[in-house]
Amino acid sequence: MRGTLVPAALAALIALSGCTSPGGPMAGAPASGIYRITEADEGRVQFAMLDEVNALRSAGGAEALSLDAALNAAAVTHSRDMARQNRPWHFSSDGSSPIERVRRAGYTGGFVGEVIAESFETERETVAAWMLEEGSRQAILNPAARDAGIGWFQEPGGKIWWTLVTGAPGAGASAVSRPAGTLPPAPGIAAPPGGAGFGGGAIQLPRS
Repeated sequence: MRGTLVPAALAALIALSGCTSPGGPMAGAPASGIYRITEADEGRVQFAMLDEVNALRSAGGAEALSLDAALNAAAVTHSRDMARQNRPWHFSSDGSSPIERVRRAGYTGGFVGEVIAESFETERETVAAWMLEEGSRQAILNPAARDAGIGWFQEPGGKIWWTLVTGAPGAGASAVSRPAGTLPPAPGIAAPPGGAGFGGGAIQLPRS
């Protein structure tokens, strides 16, 4: 990892997860109908993805996640960094790990997992695609998680770099309020994306 020292817990984490390895740019950009996210969409998109994740967790018997401001900041920062690196990868360009990123963002709880994607898909389609990959599915449904951070960065051409990071709260958690007018969706998950290209992976601490 470019000479970066990896803590023993994180090394075990990588070995046990379905972590995406570094790779080149994703192929398969849509010819038209690009899904665009505007600044005004931020709250709607975050809670739409959270609602999809929580519906899946509820079906699996896990508690719902709450958005945390510090984890949101960590997720946004990593999405931007993946775009700079041009690869879906769990380590930042400065060599920092997901554990280090959430601490640096001010999260006082413990890191549980991270799911990432390089996609042209909506937030609902991205969650559906994550659920088709075992490592991502386990990270999303991990019962140890209580908090979540959701972030993305969209390139001018439409590609979206998604990050969902989860944690177990400590003292001083900073919950994010749902924007007015946004309600949980009716039950049901969007069909997985097809033909537009998708790349991603997951990383999580081993369950005790």
